Amino acid sequence: MSEIAIELNNVWKIFGTRAEEALKAVQSSSLSKAEMLSEFNCVLGVANANMQIEAGEIFCVMGLSGSGKSTLVRHINRLLEPTAGSIHVNGVDVMAMNPQELRNYRNANIAMVFQNFGLMPHRSVLDNIAMPLEIRGISKNQRLEAAERCIELVELGGWGNKFAHELSGGMQQRVGLARALASDPEILLMDEPFSALDPLIRRQLQNQFMQLAAQMKKTTVFITHDLDEAVRIGAHIAIMRDGAVVQIGTPEEIVMHPADDYVADFVAGISRLKVVRAHAVMQPIEAITAWFSIGGCGRICQRYASWAVDHSGDQQRYTLGDYPRWSACWCRDPK
Repeated sequence: MSEIAIELNNVWKIFGTRAEEALKAVQSSSLSKAEMLSEFNCVLGVANANMQIEAGEIFCVMGLSGSGKSTLVRHINRLLEPTAGSIHVNGVDVMAMNPQELRNYRNANIAMVFQNFGLMPHRSVLDNIAMPLEIRGISKNQRLEAAERCIELVELGGWGNKFAHELSGGMQQRVGLARALASDPEILLMDEPFSALDPLIRRQLQNQFMQLAAQMKKTTVFITHDLDEAVRIGAHIAIMRDGAVVQIGTPEEIVMHPADDYVADFVAGISRLKVVRAHAVMQPIEAITAWFSIGGCGRICQRYASWAVDHSGDQQRYTLGDYPRWSACWCRDPK
């Protein structure tokens, strides 16, 4: 069984001065998002979210603008305080941390990559990458060595002394990723990091990120509004709507078995060839052989294995009388 790195249980986030009242009302009467705003002047950010994220995987959270995906992910490092619920990261109760413990936890264990890069314009590329280590109090030589290693990981060697305005958008986002990796965090939170980039650059960075993720095995929560991106890079996907997690599953499960019409609309335009694997349509060999009576060696010969699979969905049992050519064992008589 895979180790669980992040676990959210019954997490609610309601924005507004009457959040507690609104929470009681929505829990008792299934108040809608619009009704909550009308009656309590509160905004529903996250509604009773439950999820488990495995260690080392890329877990995508997706939905339309305003669905609550960024709000949900910001609870993992408590940039936002939940109205109710529990959050555990690597077995530690994040909600039980005092302010100093929380700062240490964020500094040592979690890094974020933002959509707008967030680079310091007055610092060089290397100094930007080394900044998390500087905050930790690491010596200059050590942090620059670490920055040099990370800049090579994102294939920006030779650009260390440049400034942000001298780099393209794709290069700036690589610097942001290198900065996140410099502190060697256990968990990466990525908030639509590639959405502002041109399609070709975006795909290149997706490829590079997947290679790095496989190499470094960082637990990654990746926010996106693009299903193609989620299917391409995510081991699991959570789809959100109006603050609620509508469905969680592998890309194949999401595409092949949508939970409702909303998810079905989401996946309607994606090619099944991108996600469906052979195991999804395979049947055990016992299920195939059960429909056949074969003489001779008592098994289906390889010569007809593909035919058997093609016709296994026919709801009938085939006998030797149906196919006289099978009266002899084809393993012995391959005419």
